[in-house]
Amino acid sequence: MYHILSLDGGGLRGVLTATLLERLETAHPGFLSQVDLFAGTSTGGVLALGLALGLSPTKMGQLYIESAGEVFADSVWDDIRDVGRLTGADYSNKHLKQAILDLVGEITLGELPKRVLISSFQLDNNPKTPGVPRTWKPKFFHNFPSADSDADETVVDVALRTGAAPTYFPIYQGYVDGGVVVNNPSMCALAQALHSETGGQKLEEVTLLSIGTGIISKYRTEKNADWGLAQWAPHLVSIMIEGGVGVADFQCRQILGERYLRIDPVLPVDVGVDDVNQIPLLQEVGQLEDLRSAGQWLRRYYE
Repeated sequence: MYHILSLDGGGLRGVLTATLLERLETAHPGFLSQVDLFAGTSTGGVLALGLALGLSPTKMGQLYIESAGEVFADSVWDDIRDVGRLTGADYSNKHLKQAILDLVGEITLGELPKRVLISSFQLDNNPKTPGVPRTWKPKFFHNFPSADSDADETVVDVALRTGAAPTYFPIYQGYVDGGVVVNNPSMCALAQALHSETGGQKLEEVTLLSIGTGIISKYRTEKNADWGLAQWAPHLVSIMIEGGVGVADFQCRQILGERYLRIDPVLPVDVGVDDVNQIPLLQEVGQLEDLRSAGQWLRRYYE
């Protein structure tokens, strides 16, 4: 079998993902070492890169716990400079960059022992080929041997590109958070695994474990509201990042059937992607989630 692990975006809610993976690895030692392709978006991208390097879910969880206070630290001066958060990102990315550098150093994607697929969004493709339109576009960083391999890219740069969530962090090297196009990268990972020039796998031999960062109860009761930019603006980022998650879930479920499993616990409260105070709650939800069916699935396809 060819095993894919796909991890959603969700900022600090990645603590939940790390907790779930820690429990699964404890109950089924070595399952992560059998994963062939680690895929991730935003915080899931950071986790995927660390796991592909061989770091444990516990180690990756500690990255959040130890660095969250600095990564998501705002200041009154910053708010004044940004005109009350209207003209600048909420947070600097320098602390996140340093935390990742401290963890993995200057290692490149090509030096990772496992394959990765990390989503981002390129704001300017700046094409060199005549006839190719200049436009923004999705970008999927990978380390498969191929003509378009990103093996020379550093892990830290790819991590910051996939995690540059609009309004939360600045644009990084011309890229923003992959969640604006695919917050659940499961289907993209499946496509990469099946692609003849990269993964080259047979569909019937692929398994896919997809882990979310928690389901939040969000809804609006307006039935025929005449909304404009002022009304939509506070919701657009959430809609972009979270709206397509279920689409990938549906597609993978239909294509892979029983060889696909999705784990995405329901959160009891709305947990913001930058809510440092909710880390204990995320850990608790991860510890209490019933993983018996996941255990049965792992025993079936990983042992």
